[in-house]
Amino acid sequence: MGPLNIGEAATSAGVSPKMIRHYEDIGLIPKAKRTGSGYRMYSDNEIHVLRFIRQARSLGFSIKQIGELLGLWQDRRRASSKVKRLALDHINELEAKIAEMHSMKATLERLALHCHGDDRPECPILESLAHPAAGSTGKRVKKGA
Repeated sequence: MGPLNIGEAATSAGVSPKMIRHYEDIGLIPKAKRTGSGYRMYSDNEIHVLRFIRQARSLGFSIKQIGELLGLWQDRRRASSKVKRLALDHINELEAKIAEMHSMKATLERLALHCHGDDRPECPILESLAHPAAGSTGKRVKKGA
């Protein structure tokens, strides 16, 4: 298959053209070669890299971690122990997020149980949001982690 334009590359790799541009902008992938009229063109190898990124993102790896994984993937002399360490570290991060989400769920379940859910204005859910010490887990979920 010959070079693909950004729309075709996006379809083939399962990502959006916007994400491809973003990956280029942040240096996760090199800037694409361009035609004389300025259209980005992507080779089979670049599509393969985009699929790798998509798969890593689907497993929840951060952009920084994906950069590390790409470097390890492209280094044929790397030790697999480095890859395993990255994966195990990510598993630990996921387990911490899962525990935090279980705690949030338990708090919300407790608050919902105590909410009458009727025509009265009193609501422990809203009270907890207005006064966090009354019912919050005290934990916050980091965005983009």
